Amino acid sequence: QAQLVESGGGLVQAGDSLKLSCTASGLPSNRYVMGWFRRTPEKEREFVAAILWSSGTTHHSDSVKGRFTISRDDAKNTVWLQMNSLKPEDTAVYYCAAVSNVFAFRIQIPESYDYWGQGTRVTVSS
Repeated sequence: QAQLVESGGGLVQAGDSLKLSCTASGLPSNRYVMGWFRRTPEKEREFVAAILWSSGTTHHSDSVKGRFTISRDDAKNTVWLQMNSLKPEDTAVYYCAAVSNVFAFRIQIPESYDYWGQGTRVTVSS
C-alpha cells in the first residue's frame, strides 16, 4: 500500500525559511512524479511544485518560483520542499502527492495524482 508522510510544518515569521519533507513507500513503480500542493480557505488545492523522480526535472508555480525549491533524495525515497522568504500568503496546509506516468501538461492538476499524504500545516505570521 502506497503511503506518503509529510513533516516539517510549523509557525514562522515572514521572511523565515522552512523545509518540508515527504517520505514515500509502497509506490507501484519508480517512474513517478512527486508534487506539493497547498490548501487554503480560498483555494482547495493549489499547485506548488513537482519533480519527476527519474530525471529530476522540476516544476514550480509562478507564485513560489525563486523562493521555493523541490528536490529529492533517492536513497531515502524523500522529496523536500525548501521554502525561503516565506510570506503570510504562503500560510496553508501543504500536501505531498504522487502519480505514475502523467503527461507533463497535467502535472499541475491535483486530480492527476493518485496518492496523497495527510498534510502538514505552515503558518507564516506578518
